[in-house]
Amino acid sequence: MSETQDNSIEQAASKQPAQELDACELAIKLANLAHDRRCEQVVVLDLRGLSPITDFFVVCTGTSDRQMRATGEEMMVECKRDGDPPYGHAGLDSASWVLIDFVNVVVHIFTPEHRAYYDLELLWGDAPRIEWQQGQSQT
Repeated sequence: MSETQDNSIEQAASKQPAQELDACELAIKLANLAHDRRCEQVVVLDLRGLSPITDFFVVCTGTSDRQMRATGEEMMVECKRDGDPPYGHAGLDSASWVLIDFVNVVVHIFTPEHRAYYDLELLWGDAPRIEWQQGQSQT
């Protein structure tokens, strides 16, 4: 192959989006993003077999409305860049409860008051928690 053909193949390959992550990997990635942005009490709940709506919840607490917005926006940009764009989002205006829907993974970024009020961990108390900090899932 000529050098120009090699370069054009490399350029075409670099323009393709990254391969989509499976739902568990995406949940772990989002949990790590939340943790890296200083969200507190980050939890990943495995809802497979428990909910027809989604496979995983990532639940965390923000420390300020600015931090919650920035974390949510960064999650959406990062995942879109990596080939996993969000289906929808809500709450970026008020930043008391930011919800980002990636279809198989739903992220909830709460203020401490809203997290205590909605208490998703209690509501989904029978859902196993995923060990996300080590990047390992318990599937």
